[in-house]
Amino acid sequence: MFKRADVITVDITGYAFGGKGVAKVATENGEYVIFVDNSFPGQKVKARIAKKRKRYAEAKLLEVLERSPIEKISEYQEISGAPYIYVPILEQERVKKESTLEIFRRIGNIENPKVFFDEFISSPEHYFYRNKMEYSFSSIEHDLETGNELDDAFALGFKRRGTWWKVESLGKPSGMFDPQWETIVAELREFLKSTNLPAWHPPKKTGFFRHIVVRKSFHQDKLLINLVTSSVGLEDFKVNEFADFLKGKLGDRLAGLQHTVNDNVADRAKIENGQCELLFGEPVIVERLLGLDFEISMESFFQTNPQSAERLYNKALDYVFEEELASNDVVMDLFCGTGTIGQILTSRNADVKIVGVDIVEEAILDARRNAERNNISGIDFFAADVGKFLKEYPNYVGKIKTVILDPPRAGIAPKTLLKVIALGADNIVYISCNPSTQARDTDTLMKEGYRLDKISLVDQFPHTGHIESIAKYKKI
Repeated sequence: MFKRADVITVDITGYAFGGKGVAKVATENGEYVIFVDNSFPGQKVKARIAKKRKRYAEAKLLEVLERSPIEKISEYQEISGAPYIYVPILEQERVKKESTLEIFRRIGNIENPKVFFDEFISSPEHYFYRNKMEYSFSSIEHDLETGNELDDAFALGFKRRGTWWKVESLGKPSGMFDPQWETIVAELREFLKSTNLPAWHPPKKTGFFRHIVVRKSFHQDKLLINLVTSSVGLEDFKVNEFADFLKGKLGDRLAGLQHTVNDNVADRAKIENGQCELLFGEPVIVERLLGLDFEISMESFFQTNPQSAERLYNKALDYVFEEELASNDVVMDLFCGTGTIGQILTSRNADVKIVGVDIVEEAILDARRNAERNNISGIDFFAADVGKFLKEYPNYVGKIKTVILDPPRAGIAPKTLLKVIALGADNIVYISCNPSTQARDTDTLMKEGYRLDKISLVDQFPHTGHIESIAKYKKI
């Protein structure tokens, strides 16, 4: 029988929520189920067992050995962050819808989720939709032509599936990010290689070039770029020549160029792990959502697919405004991040009082700055843990018309959810980037006096297993 770390070859025959292909292997005790992440029905794959249970196992995809008959190979380079780039988009959407509604049935104890299903909202663009991408350097390269591992190399691209130490160099656009930028990545790689400074060696924790992070404003059609290096060899790196190279390739599209020196051994591109210097231009770009402008720095949180986010926010606010809001009604926006949805709500109804709460102080500072930029008043933003905030401000109990929830992937802590329920809001509109935790919270909400009214699904991330959901609950 299988053991953890075993490498296996299996045929994928089904699809489960979250982008997990399902394989069934005959054993003397009956069929044994193996879930392989990022695989798709019809494929034959090589995978490594990551978790072993009595009735099933979870495995990490290593390689697609045979394609599904429905896959159509395109001109885009397949990367680990877009495992379904060759699967027709309608088929992607079909399995996402079916598997997500099944999660609400199984975890949320909803007997027939289709009764509550409202709409599947497709991404306006299926390609080049991302506004942020992180590229890794490595001196260990996985050669896509030969399949060999090359030492003492200079790779720039994305981590090889199932590895943390080797990189597949990007030779052509992935179909996920700005095509002009990804067309010049190969040239940029050669330019940086010519400096004779080494790429990072992940196992040894040595080298110079570590990451390149790029953010894009679709509204401005500009790019903000951050090069992350170590300090070893810094005196030999001609930053002005690097800046001139990018100016020559991107021209006016280069909004700003930053250089972060990071000697932290952790393999992350976070600016707070190092010292950041602005080499050229501005440290921010501006994105526009539903007529409002939002300033985005390299480290700001912002929706990765802004065009799809407009559809998500519109749908959530449709759910809010289905109920009549009087001028003295309060809408509480919990886990509000940079306050995007609250500001859009105010632009649709300036008389409603809005309270935004988020634990990340930098996000709240961004929210206040963006509200000022958009000449929006009537929103109070608080930097606080949501659970503690609700405890410290009991005056809101019984005065909330609607609560908007947009928690992180882990969902809402059970005690915090009970505090939200104790507010006694007539309506709860819950946006989730992880419908499995939303399904879990749905079960709690129904047990505590709310009924599920509607569910919509939003495809923010085509070519991946991710799906977002919006649910509306009404107080019984």
